[in-house]
Amino acid sequence: MIELIRTNDAVIISFVESLLRDAGIGCFIADQNMSVLDGSLGILPRRVMIDEDDADEARQLLTDAGIEHEIRQK
Repeated sequence: MIELIRTNDAVIISFVESLLRDAGIGCFIADQNMSVLDGSLGILPRRVMIDEDDADEARQLLTDAGIEHEIRQK
């Protein structure tokens, strides 16, 4: 798996997760339960992980949705 995005923004995470699900691309939200450590302040970023084979399609989805600035560099 590779990291597609890393952010503290729960709305972005939810949006990306929805885009990927609708496109049939599986994803895993890493560090999702880290809010226990940061007291739900949202200071620890969450990572959206995808299969490397889906990377190009996922990056294009995010670009088409206008959030290409969130994509982690290779």
